[in-house]
Amino acid sequence: MSKFMTWVDERFPATKVWEEHVSKYYAPKNLNFWYFFGSLAMVVMVLQILTGIFLTMHYKPDSSLAFASVEYIMRDVPGGWFIRYLHSVGASVLFIVVYLHMFRGLLYGSHRSPRELIWLLGMLLYVTLMAEAFFGYLLPWGNMSYWGAQVIISLFGAVPGIGPGLSEWIRGDFVVSDATLNRFFAFHVILVPLLLSLLVYLHIVALHKVGGNNPDGIDIKKNKDATGKPLDGIAFHPYYTIKDNLGVAVMMTALLAVVFFVPELGGWFLEKDNFAPADVLQTPPDIVPLWYLTPYYSILRAVTFEWLPGGAKLWGVLAMGAAIVVLFFLPWLDRSPVRSIRYRGWMYKTALTLFVVTFVMLGYLGTRNPSHVDLVLLKNVTWSQIGLVVYFAFFLLMPIYTRMDRTKPEPDRVTGQ
Repeated sequence: MSKFMTWVDERFPATKVWEEHVSKYYAPKNLNFWYFFGSLAMVVMVLQILTGIFLTMHYKPDSSLAFASVEYIMRDVPGGWFIRYLHSVGASVLFIVVYLHMFRGLLYGSHRSPRELIWLLGMLLYVTLMAEAFFGYLLPWGNMSYWGAQVIISLFGAVPGIGPGLSEWIRGDFVVSDATLNRFFAFHVILVPLLLSLLVYLHIVALHKVGGNNPDGIDIKKNKDATGKPLDGIAFHPYYTIKDNLGVAVMMTALLAVVFFVPELGGWFLEKDNFAPADVLQTPPDIVPLWYLTPYYSILRAVTFEWLPGGAKLWGVLAMGAAIVVLFFLPWLDRSPVRSIRYRGWMYKTALTLFVVTFVMLGYLGTRNPSHVDLVLLKNVTWSQIGLVVYFAFFLLMPIYTRMDRTKPEPDRVTGQ
């Protein structure tokens, strides 16, 4: 084996890459539960690619055959139902672990200097994942998929001047049709996965360049021994690879439990309207995207003031876009002298709690009729408007309350988990 690796290393730096990024890459000793989700996201992404390859062998990107080909996979292909449910449930699991991964960044200041580029690449990954999910959502050609795509694409029509032409260009037709299905299939299967793979690679390389964060938010590279190894670090392999394998086992157990027993999860992972083929004459009672896009959909619907210049639809689209764009500016909005929530004051802790509750609330309201009352006293649209204000206040007021917050001094060395 050693002779073989010597032969390989003379032609390709395999051992060097392994040592730099795994066996001799030093990670902080005190990483806790919240640090599972980055590696879990990679595992689920690989699962999505593998199951997606199998599905493309039997799927037909034709508006007259797409729904029937999915039924064929589910009913007649050996194990097809299992692969399809792995793919559909895996999409939701991927967003769950990504959201938890992002939340960990907010907890421990992983967006702060010198990790701004890691955060920006992560946000590009997040936006690209949403695009990948949206393109894939249309492919089963179910009734909710069809009308959901129709509504979302029509939002681009609100752009002044170029809106109608832009919507038509995205669809490839005047309405969602066979042309739309074909181009979305190409984007979902070829273009966006390539872009995702590139962004994941850049995200990991940037992480290993500056080093990972830890629950204390301090830089372990500042304290090294005589050999140059961080005193508060430990080689990633085998210490964290074993822990990550445990995390993968737990996650896969949960994922398979959902696949085998509740693959629709009450309509959150697969809507009942998508078990019927697309029908241009039958609109679903409530047209909503899948749950991982509903917080932004709720922000879109929260803007109902027609007296605004350009109308409510334009400002709703702008608010939805701004809700995503503002995430990119987080490293420069946060002015706290410390990174970790362990050493921040009550202001940031309160703001972060309100933000998380608001984000979950917006996600729930995005699946409900805006004129109904599903929460306390007020209509859903009113709660969405309150959520919109809290959402943007968290970011726009951040330079003020993070600077005013009373913080504790950071330790010189990492503490326990």
